[in-house]
Amino acid sequence: QVQLVESGGGLVQAGDSLRLSCAASGGSFSSYDMGWFRQAPGKEREFVAAISRSGGTTYYVDSVKGRFTISRDNAKNTVYLQMNTLKPEDTAVYYCAADRVVVPRTGVHTSSRDYDYWGQGIQVTVSS
Repeated sequence: QVQLVESGGGLVQAGDSLRLSCAASGGSFSSYDMGWFRQAPGKEREFVAAISRSGGTTYYVDSVKGRFTISRDNAKNTVYLQMNTLKPEDTAVYYCAADRVVVPRTGVHTSSRDYDYWGQGIQVTVSS
């Protein structure tokens, strides 16, 4: 069982930056691909970014490419989401998720159905 705890959210103005962190415990962190998802009010949860176990593969939704960067520190059991040039449409609850890799694969998953563990979520609000 893996526990995930997000931190670093808050209220910022458009154009500002934030860095979200997600600390994992209770499992072998390097066995999991990690992802960030978000859910805005009245909308479905959507994929934002994912990173492979080694950090060698990353993938982003088009709307955040060039602005967000996902990274991980396996020694610290932590995954990060650096968010730059934030826009009001980035306002959402952001969730960290872990996808246990049983069979080695290329690429990372983008569907929430493929992720096994979830954090409680953290609010990011971007004012215009």
